[in-house]
Amino acid sequence: MDDLRKIVWLASYPKSGNTWFRVFLSNLLSESDQPADINNLHATPIASSRELFDEATGLSSAELTLDEIDILRPGVYSYAARNSKEILFQKVHDAWLLTPTGKAMFNLDVTRAVIYFIRNPLDVALSFSNHLNKSLEHTVQVMADNSYAFNSSQNKLHIQLRQRLLSWSNHVKSWVDESDLPVLVIRYEDMKSDPFNTFSKAVDFIGISKSEQSIRRAIQFSDFKEIQKQEAEKGFKEKPAKVKTFFRKGIAGAWKDEMPEDLVKQICTDHAEIMKRFGYLNDSGKPI
Repeated sequence: MDDLRKIVWLASYPKSGNTWFRVFLSNLLSESDQPADINNLHATPIASSRELFDEATGLSSAELTLDEIDILRPGVYSYAARNSKEILFQKVHDAWLLTPTGKAMFNLDVTRAVIYFIRNPLDVALSFSNHLNKSLEHTVQVMADNSYAFNSSQNKLHIQLRQRLLSWSNHVKSWVDESDLPVLVIRYEDMKSDPFNTFSKAVDFIGISKSEQSIRRAIQFSDFKEIQKQEAEKGFKEKPAKVKTFFRKGIAGAWKDEMPEDLVKQICTDHAEIMKRFGYLNDSGKPI
């Protein structure tokens, strides 16, 4: 029987560096002497793609309930793995959860590796607020809501399937502690402060053999200013319609200037355990 462990899940709560890594990956794999086009990235489809689901199952997801879709999703990834001779990269914003029948939606049978991107939730809130086109107060509530999901309305047909995110903290725990998958956690802040070592660690974990020169060039071509320049010139097809830009600022620590004190306290209270664990709160409970 063929080894189906071909999928590398690029998993994250939204606005945590996932797309930036996909740009890096495209530049790394293309070996081009020009930066990759952000609108033509190396195939990294989102795991919640309705098109992928319909193709793999031969069914119309529009005619199924949300739970019926979830039950069938593990088979979609088996189909993708069976039909590929190469490593498959799939972007994922879903939390790691079981389907209604008790099967892991993202299971070990098809998994080569998981790169889990984590970012200070104080900065996530700023970017996510922009992404949702909602107030910061609303976004902070969303990040603490264990029932929160993308595309959960059955009255509107989205191009993506329902994605259950849980709260920010429980999203992290689901992948890092509960999935029983081979997971490498990459902090957004380390991608900014020490890009070569951080990206190299991810490349090694995936099992791709690339030279130091190739990695450094891919990092250079994935510089945030280059990405922003491309978006300004020709737009970015993954940008939500109501949002001015997808690539907002891309800095670490913007919350210090932009986040009201009461919301800083709220996030630190809501997510203290995970923030301390990953270096976003000090021992006294103060944000770093």
